[in-house]
Amino acid sequence: MTEQNAVSHEAETHIAPQADHSEVAKTIVQRIAQLRAWLFLAALIIIFEVWARISFGGTFAFSSYNWQSVAVFAVAPLLIAIGQTYVIISGGIDLSTGFIMGLAAVVAAHITNIAGIYLPLPVAMLIGILVAVLAAGIPGAINGLLISRLKVPPFIGTLGMFGVARGTAFLLAGGTTVPVSNSWFAMLGNGRFYGIPYLVIVTAVFVLVMHYVLSQTRFGQHNYAIGANVQAARRAGIDIKKHILKLYILSAMCAGLGGALYAARFTAGAAQAGEPLLLDSVAAVVIGGASLFGGSGSILGTVAGALVIAVIQYGLVFLDVEPFWQFIAVGIVIIISVLIDQAQRKFSGGAKQDE
Repeated sequence: MTEQNAVSHEAETHIAPQADHSEVAKTIVQRIAQLRAWLFLAALIIIFEVWARISFGGTFAFSSYNWQSVAVFAVAPLLIAIGQTYVIISGGIDLSTGFIMGLAAVVAAHITNIAGIYLPLPVAMLIGILVAVLAAGIPGAINGLLISRLKVPPFIGTLGMFGVARGTAFLLAGGTTVPVSNSWFAMLGNGRFYGIPYLVIVTAVFVLVMHYVLSQTRFGQHNYAIGANVQAARRAGIDIKKHILKLYILSAMCAGLGGALYAARFTAGAAQAGEPLLLDSVAAVVIGGASLFGGSGSILGTVAGALVIAVIQYGLVFLDVEPFWQFIAVGIVIIISVLIDQAQRKFSGGAKQDE
């Protein structure tokens, strides 16, 4: 018995360190996955700062003007990405938000101009923004009904709405941009409060509200539950159909706010306003730590993802690099982010792709 105990003790001393190493590796991978957007952001800032100093002896990271420009660059894709975060966490996707944003921009321009004839300019501005956001909710509600009631796959349903919203926006705009004649609207889009653009302030407040809703309310917890396991969420008493309907309305209205602020920034509504931003918004969510399999993600992570994309876009322009490199840089970051997510899922015992 004494020899057997000695053998058992020796085996345990060899096995335990291996288990410890495995746990350490698992923890490291999980932490990297959780913080990957902030790590990408830090790396990009260092790269662009060194590049700027070598190229022309200037600074990138220590210029307040640069950061204000990066923040403004990030506003529109971030607003779309916030709604997209909720949808992706639930296990879905919304491909219609780009042209819902364009539709909202056109509506905001028209309504602001019409209301400005009869009402004070600040009131006309608020009505224009409100109507644009509500109008954006209509295609969002249709998306939600198609997906929740008629069981249309999110990819197909929202892709169809992509075309409907696009055509409607161009029809309302008459195939051109719609200029806005409202000084208050222009001030919202281009004015500053103690050096901080109003667009950034509005977006920051909206981000905080949406972060609270996702992390602290029953709606947010239900969203995570549905993304993690639909059947378990249904057994827990969550009304899946009702939640999904609300989810796509919310996503569309986030895009609607982005469209209204776009019209304010450029003092014009354009049907194609959000066309190049759809992929950026999805990229921001993925880079920010959300899994395309659903069940994980956060608003703050999406903010970091949007800043990564904005830093890449503005930084390359700042350094006078051909803009086509933006697509390559963003694509590389997305691929690395997905690989990190896959590694995290492997270590945590999540579903795996067929090998």
